[in-house]
Amino acid sequence: MKLLSWLPALAAATSLVATSFVSAVPVASEKRAAPSIVKGKDYDRIVIIVFENQDYSDVAKDPYFSTIADNHNGILLTNYMALTHPSQPNYVGMISGSTDGVFLDTESNVDRKSVVDLLDSKGISWKSYQQGYPGNCSTGTSYGTYRRKHNPFISFKNIAQNSTRCANIVNADELDKDIENNTVPQFVFFTPDMNNDGHDTNLTYASNWAKSFLEPRVKKPAFSENTLFIVTWDENKTWIIKKNEVYTVLFGPAVKRSSKTDGNAYSHYSILKSIEENWNLGDLGEKDADASALVIKDQAGTT
Repeated sequence: MKLLSWLPALAAATSLVATSFVSAVPVASEKRAAPSIVKGKDYDRIVIIVFENQDYSDVAKDPYFSTIADNHNGILLTNYMALTHPSQPNYVGMISGSTDGVFLDTESNVDRKSVVDLLDSKGISWKSYQQGYPGNCSTGTSYGTYRRKHNPFISFKNIAQNSTRCANIVNADELDKDIENNTVPQFVFFTPDMNNDGHDTNLTYASNWAKSFLEPRVKKPAFSENTLFIVTWDENKTWIIKKNEVYTVLFGPAVKRSSKTDGNAYSHYSILKSIEENWNLGDLGEKDADASALVIKDQAGTT
């Protein structure tokens, strides 16, 4: 009977020891270590956001898009051309230096290299953030307001068929998680969905979304040091009577220009060329090789 009388005390002591042990175990933080940064010549991070189907002259009158350069240390490119029509070859050309084999908006499977091969060769982190994307390396044509034709990365065989690489094509909601966790990659390609990019809506709708998206984020710590933002359009709206000029603005901490406008001749290939020169990546041997790189810095004393 005396032995039984000890049981409550023994149980209490055991509980105390167990509780003390559990409380002493450190709880892992949800914050992850920031990825290593490969320093670039002009910038250490690039964020590219592509909108849909607007003429330069219309965007230039928009109350938000027309003020980005002035409000965010930017420069407007006044002679920047898209590559062709319709949408998909512009996206593919932007990251590979060529539109070869991609003529329409139908599913394409491209068997050549892209900017991803260059970035991976130097250990530069990258992600494609796609609004509405279902994830899991999906190659489907559409899902809700997501469209594959605006997600060029999934059309490259050596990305879509590589589980490690295609895991870097994510739903755009992941960007805020990466901002919070300090894990935003050095190369960011962001595609709004069919509403927010203006394709199925209009310029005003896209402008309102862009303001609500950009303004709370551009000054986040993840983007506060040597980041280059590029906002551009895939192609113009009026195909026949106007040249394929699209409104394009460079802005962010990395931009150091003595003027607010740049009239040099650029194209979507210039973005790729800029990335190649910034990190000394070489080129893909396509039209990127002879493209003009974007001028990010020209002020005296900048490097």
